[in-house]
Amino acid sequence: MKKVYLGLGSNLGERIELLKEAIRMIGETAGKVTAISSLYETEPVGLEKGGDFLNIVLCLETNLSPSGLLGRILMIESKLGRVRCETRYTSRTIDIDILLYNNEIIEKEALSIPHPRLHQRKFVLIPLNELAPDLVHPVFGKTIKELLESCRDSSKVTLFKDYLSLSPSPKREGL
Repeated sequence: MKKVYLGLGSNLGERIELLKEAIRMIGETAGKVTAISSLYETEPVGLEKGGDFLNIVLCLETNLSPSGLLGRILMIESKLGRVRCETRYTSRTIDIDILLYNNEIIEKEALSIPHPRLHQRKFVLIPLNELAPDLVHPVFGKTIKELLESCRDSSKVTLFKDYLSLSPSPKREGL
């Protein structure tokens, strides 16, 4: 089993319901969700217009290869109404990013792991730090906590809800 961290975000539609459905689908099609961060509301980064995002990070144990996992993620995004366009920064019903895949470094045209902007984004680092502060970034050799402390991102990230309060069944650790 490979240990993977995924970042999820939504700023269109029923954001909480979309995130909950994405987490359910990931658990059914990609592996076992073992930990879920709290939910954070964040200013959109790189968007001139659009509502605030809700963001969450989860830990997944999977037997899928990185490209196989990406395929499942793209399928889930499509089923939840994500429309991909040429513009990178747009509002979306759901966005799922592979942040880390074990300790691997992958550079392909369609897939970069670790996520190339992970270390620059508080909306990813804050929930990831909640789950794995001592996890070492395979490229920079720094812990997630150290990356968060040195992050220059000034965007607003606010605790929205503890994920446990969103649903009676999932637990943060050891689902």
